[in-house]
Amino acid sequence: MSGRLGPRRLRFDFPEPAAHGPSVAYAPPESLPAADADPRLAEAIERTREFLLSAQHADGYWVAELEGDTILESEFILLLAWLGRENSDLARRCAAYIRTKQLPHGGWALYPDGPLEISSSVKAYFALKLTGHSPDADYMVRAREAILAAGGAERVNSFTRYYLALLGVISYRKCPAVPPELMLIPRWMPFNIYEMSAWSRTILVPLSLLWAYQPRRELPEELGIRELFTRRPEDLPLETAAAPRDALRRRTWIDWEKFFGRVDRAIKFFERWRLRPLRALAIRKAEEWMLERFENSDGLGAIFPPIIWSVVALRCLGYSEDSPEVREALEQLEALAIPDEDDTTRLEPCKSPVWDTAITALALREAGVRPEHAALRRAARWLLSQEIRRGGDWAVRNRGSEPSGWCFEFNNEFYPDIDDTCMVLMALCRLLPEGVGRRFSADFLLGAWSPHEADRDVSAIVSSTGTSAAQASREIETAAPLLNAIWRGARWVLAMQGQDGGWGAFDRDNNRELFTRVPFADHNAMIDPSTSDLTARALEMFGMLGVSADHPAMLRAMEFVWNDQQPDACWYGRWGVNYIYGTWQALLGLTSIGVPSDDLRLGRAADWLVAKQQPCGGWGESPASYDDPSLRGQGPPTASQTAWALMGLMAAGRADSEAVRRGVEWLLERQLPDGTWDEASFTGTGFPRVFYLKYHFYRVYFPLMALGRYHRLRGR
Repeated sequence: MSGRLGPRRLRFDFPEPAAHGPSVAYAPPESLPAADADPRLAEAIERTREFLLSAQHADGYWVAELEGDTILESEFILLLAWLGRENSDLARRCAAYIRTKQLPHGGWALYPDGPLEISSSVKAYFALKLTGHSPDADYMVRAREAILAAGGAERVNSFTRYYLALLGVISYRKCPAVPPELMLIPRWMPFNIYEMSAWSRTILVPLSLLWAYQPRRELPEELGIRELFTRRPEDLPLETAAAPRDALRRRTWIDWEKFFGRVDRAIKFFERWRLRPLRALAIRKAEEWMLERFENSDGLGAIFPPIIWSVVALRCLGYSEDSPEVREALEQLEALAIPDEDDTTRLEPCKSPVWDTAITALALREAGVRPEHAALRRAARWLLSQEIRRGGDWAVRNRGSEPSGWCFEFNNEFYPDIDDTCMVLMALCRLLPEGVGRRFSADFLLGAWSPHEADRDVSAIVSSTGTSAAQASREIETAAPLLNAIWRGARWVLAMQGQDGGWGAFDRDNNRELFTRVPFADHNAMIDPSTSDLTARALEMFGMLGVSADHPAMLRAMEFVWNDQQPDACWYGRWGVNYIYGTWQALLGLTSIGVPSDDLRLGRAADWLVAKQQPCGGWGESPASYDDPSLRGQGPPTASQTAWALMGLMAAGRADSEAVRRGVEWLLERQLPDGTWDEASFTGTGFPRVFYLKYHFYRVYFPLMALGRYHRLRGR
């Protein structure tokens, strides 16, 4: 069975943290080079540092809440309703939370103060009605009027249609077909499941079982939502019109949307006549695939949507609600629930411990905490325990590579990703004993250094640091597990580089553009192509390892990033909001690998950041810039985005600039007494234009990283 939400236990030879307390294991900011007369900088660093140190879990990791929009609570209630549990206390509490997020326009949005989003609004209204909220209540009337004014429930996306079919509102014929026969397409043929993104794959496989069985709960008429349709639900057109289509589509002379629409109709025609000779085999393949990926995972894909659909799929397959498989999936969903004192409950899309731990460790190191600090030693042990040493879905298109990598969550063994792996490897580099780190790193990728021959370099450490041979040996012993993991992880990342020179998130060369045109592609995430922010993060990591900019892989990666620079010199951010995020990461990655900070192209990007600084001194950008690029770099200022802009400018050699001074001042003025910052905005990106995130630690560790780096650079 799959693992619980909690740390894996793996054994490795890594000494226990020393018994000393924090006071001997970090350099207080006031003992660092004092660049500024303003004592607030050192005090601010100290406050945030102590906040993070106090927030560490006893096992060594950090994890903060990961917040999404109300589709999480709505879809959970819709699942509970299908299971006949819409009157449960948990459903009631989730509905109460949905009410708190209704916006003045009457509907619900993808991010705070965003425009009405039709699918999330329809699901929120439906969830409230199912849990006993009267359609005559003022807030329900306002919601209904807003939904109808936006075009009605006819405009919901394909995934919302599956929920409506599940609960008897519409026919399955109004949903895009997802036949389980997809499982039978060989891996060497186009349109096999491994050519779609990992997150789509984990949703589409259980959805194919939903399509095969087409379960349906007939609700009493008073619980339906006919009132949300401008016409009748029976008149719903086959084509969806709600979610924006993927921006990755290229112009072609073939109308692929029309072609795939005809394929969809053909599938439904043959299914009506039960012409499906391979259906039983396909169902068995889908079941086996899904069950295999439950192992060592916090639910299928360790993320909310696949877990939801895996519950439905298991019940379709005949698993009882008391079966270990269904119970486990429901427990994984409930583990994502956060009850609050105001009688509400909200859900996270998943947990983020690996991501939070790696960035926190980097921020603490930037803020002067030394690697021998007990907290960082615990963090190193925990990060090492999370390395994934088996092949997952990524290995289908990358045979022969030694498994390594880290996932985002506690347990998600089939899906390590590039972003987390790079961030962890950088953290491990910074957690090496200070006399060891740089000695071994430069030759990793060329294979000139063997991680099993570290003892031969004791004399080199002695000669370069002046320590004793005994101390050098202890440092080697301490460093060996980290160096082994860094070596494996770096080589895995290198093996995942795409033919275009860039990196995607979970797979290599996952760029079958035609997948963006299929009828169920309106969640805007059917493929996982290379992006400049991930590629720049890989460059940053390899630069930290001492890899030369002349390495062929680095040259190809740099070319990819340069080619993605926008006409106004910024970069698009796929995994963070948005152009501020992308520009920060590109500047950092390129300079880390060796591009000089006075490069004119970097200078233009730095100028773009300066131009987007607000009169108050901070930076901010709304997710609205994904829909309207003319809004790039515009939005309410936030601590996390201000920190990104500051680090981008510092990477471009502008630590002494007036813009950086004003940005630092903005952070200092707005720091709270506990060392954190307020941040209501969503600055993380799940799927552009479809799903956004608020990482509750972004407002803490990124500002600390920026302030610590500013203090260090200004002290030179």
